[in-house]
Amino acid sequence: HALPGGSGLAYPYLQCHTNYIKWMGLPLGEVGSSRGGDPIPSTAFLTHLAHVTRAKNSSPVMCLSWTPGGRRLLTGNQEGEFTLWDGINFSFELIMSAHDSSFRCMAWSHNQNYLLTSDGGGNIKYWSPSIAPVQSIDSHDGQAIHALSFSPADTKFVSCGDDATVRIWDWAGRREERVLEGHGWDVKCVQWHPRSSVICSGSKDNLVKLWDPRQGGCLSTLYGHKNTVTKVAWNDNGNWLLTASR
Repeated sequence: HALPGGSGLAYPYLQCHTNYIKWMGLPLGEVGSSRGGDPIPSTAFLTHLAHVTRAKNSSPVMCLSWTPGGRRLLTGNQEGEFTLWDGINFSFELIMSAHDSSFRCMAWSHNQNYLLTSDGGGNIKYWSPSIAPVQSIDSHDGQAIHALSFSPADTKFVSCGDDATVRIWDWAGRREERVLEGHGWDVKCVQWHPRSSVICSGSKDNLVKLWDPRQGGCLSTLYGHKNTVTKVAWNDNGNWLLTASR
């Protein structure tokens, strides 16, 4: 993998975490360092730009997600349109109207049987894996809904929006169960704990809050940020929480 011109310099590669090497299934005996030393599995990952493609319209892309199986890529734009792309050569396949206002979020259920989307007008929609509409719900007083997250068992999901609330929903009943109030400004992000009944949210009031979805109370408030909290994320086992802000 030398650069053109015979410089002998290797392309840069992404170093994978050692915990995942065993899942890579690489022929390690054939993967070596540029100097012929011990095998380096990370050299199988290419990190330079692979492909650039553009939609037929020039509307900004607001969110994106791989479909289950990774064969297609789904994007949502500022006009409220779905665009479906081939996941192999990234060619355009389909564009369809999905929301009446700009996309804000996409979230697949853990079993990958359904997709949730939200928009800037307080609308949440259920979709099947074939991107067929199943249900439409209006909420958050018509304000933008920035994030959606499923409970570990997919029986509930949570939403957050510019009405300064976090809302818990029953998946099968397609109804709102509880409104969590406590943030003083727009709630920009939310995520359900991967194993427990705990929800984390971040807001424009610079606060991160942990909630009990069963009782509806605030468990704790984290004061570490000095500007809008834009993202919260649990790690896979739920022992660590990452938060980010402007």
